[in-house]
Amino acid sequence: MGKLKNLGSKLLAGPYVIWMLLFTVIPLGLIIYNGFTNSDGRFTFKYVAAIADPVNAKPLLLSFEMSLIVTVVCLLLAFPLAVILSKYSTDKNSFIVMIFILPMWMNFMLRTLAWRLILLNNGFLNQFLTMLGLSKVYLMNTKAAIIFGTAYDYFPFMVLPIYNAVVKIDKDVINAAKDLGATNSVVLRKIILPLSVPGIVSGITMVLVPSMSEFVIADMLGGGKIYLIGNAIEQAFNSGYADVHAGSGLSMSLMVLILISIVIYRIFDNGKESESIW
Repeated sequence: MGKLKNLGSKLLAGPYVIWMLLFTVIPLGLIIYNGFTNSDGRFTFKYVAAIADPVNAKPLLLSFEMSLIVTVVCLLLAFPLAVILSKYSTDKNSFIVMIFILPMWMNFMLRTLAWRLILLNNGFLNQFLTMLGLSKVYLMNTKAAIIFGTAYDYFPFMVLPIYNAVVKIDKDVINAAKDLGATNSVVLRKIILPLSVPGIVSGITMVLVPSMSEFVIADMLGGGKIYLIGNAIEQAFNSGYADVHAGSGLSMSLMVLILISIVIYRIFDNGKESESIW
């Protein structure tokens, strides 16, 4: 019976293992191989070290700056929203959460295209401002447009883990604090915020990491005028002078930098967790 159960578990895991091998392990292995070899197959650090070249360092720093802004914007909007949602009944929460999830079912390109229609010089935003008698704002092909579009696309990945953490906080703990004289601001700072840290960390990771390598939104909302590290990698692979080794080297360097930043953040976060919430 035990052998049959083990066999059944292996069969169920089979498709997942095959999927991981085909679409994660093998592509990652190819990136590592191409990143450390030249066109002759000889070992080299040239392509990995290219990230420090001024041509690539500038878009890398700009990508980090913009992804950091996007993450902060998402966090500042998501945390209060998660706290507010946690106060409503489960039925109302489910409906509101579904509103944030629904756009994710739409094609990514369509969501970004919708922002183009909003931010164009004669788009919905400027038409609305004109109706109110206000001056037009020209956001298209700017950093602000990319930040708005990226924050919109990744916002659900911030709000959902934070909401999941907040809703699990024992209400008796909050009520006990209030009975002891704690104000709402004290409850928020001393109880809700510290106990929400796991969700906040997950949200930051899920927004910061993918937004660092974003290039489609930059192309569609930045008009090709904002050059990010994702654009550099994409051009290395797909331009007329495509160089798979250069693209792989930049990809590897970016992955390592992101992993280092995540490790540093988690080390800092673990140090904070050891402190009392009071």
